Amino acid sequence: MKYRKLGRTGLDVSAICLGTMTWGSQNTEAEGHRQMDYAVGEGVNFFDTAELYPTTPASADTVGDTESIIGTWFAGRGKRDDIVLASKVAGGGRAWIDDGANLSAAKVRHACERSLKRLQTDYIDLYQVHWPDRQTYHFRKSWFWKPEDHDRQQTLDVIAEVMGELDALVKEGKVRHVGLSNETAWGTMQYLKLSEQKGFPRIQSIQNEYSLLHRLFDTDLAEVAAHEDVGLLAFSPLAAGLLSGKYRTGEVPEGTRLSMQPDLNGRYQERSKPALEAYLAVADRHGLDPAQMALAFCLSRPFMTAAIIGATSMEQLKTNIGAVDVELDDAVLDDILEIYQRHTVPM
Repeated sequence: MKYRKLGRTGLDVSAICLGTMTWGSQNTEAEGHRQMDYAVGEGVNFFDTAELYPTTPASADTVGDTESIIGTWFAGRGKRDDIVLASKVAGGGRAWIDDGANLSAAKVRHACERSLKRLQTDYIDLYQVHWPDRQTYHFRKSWFWKPEDHDRQQTLDVIAEVMGELDALVKEGKVRHVGLSNETAWGTMQYLKLSEQKGFPRIQSIQNEYSLLHRLFDTDLAEVAAHEDVGLLAFSPLAAGLLSGKYRTGEVPEGTRLSMQPDLNGRYQERSKPALEAYLAVADRHGLDPAQMALAFCLSRPFMTAAIIGATSMEQLKTNIGAVDVELDDAVLDDILEIYQRHTVPM
């Protein structure tokens, strides 16, 4: 396993982070425990979860179940201090979480305390804001995004309230470090500026979508990461399984995400298919496993702290963790660049 610094915390985290959002829906508790056992045996020391999980699908009946599965693993294995544990407080809009309430100090505190109880731990190493209250360009919304419609002062007031409560949780020892998710460059800088002005905890990471098919991080946010040490924790580095090649034949295996979500949240559409096939062909041409090529590319990016992998089977998990040992040569990277120049925003 390879390890990288988490922001300016001094913590070393595995370049492969174990994602958990299928545990409690697509995966049973026992399967989740087996995944954690195997991952730790391979040197993974970084787990990511959220109060919202599982999300395949997300529902009122299963909310929090993933954290509970991790909690029973901690209770049974006694490995809490060996793991850098990340979780998240949900933003507004989910009716079954705090009646859909937007972010506030009370929401952050209640969410954190519920998560601690489910996780059977006294502290969370990295507590992240899952998504902001204002609309952003994430999840295929860039085509219609209108940041000029946002109320600047309202956004800044929310950030200040949230950061104040995160500061309190850090001082109480319930949270060690804080991060963001589904944020923008401007939003990230507002958190950082407030931290400097008020002495609040510094933002250490940002968890946004990143893959061969989704490279919006490559511009402004890459600059933020480089100069502010706010590294990327990439979610969906396989574009919800598309880049593994498992849907290449057109068949949709029962129980896969595509069988539950026909367009994979806007990732699988006619305009994305040519780019997808082109990347899969690069793997074919160079004798690479397509999933490992996609993950190795993510790990090659200078702003990448960790790629968050998710797996519903042990075979997938082993393949994905194995990507940490794959180095892409210049010929592969040149082929990837050529496709990127033709299909810059394919979804």
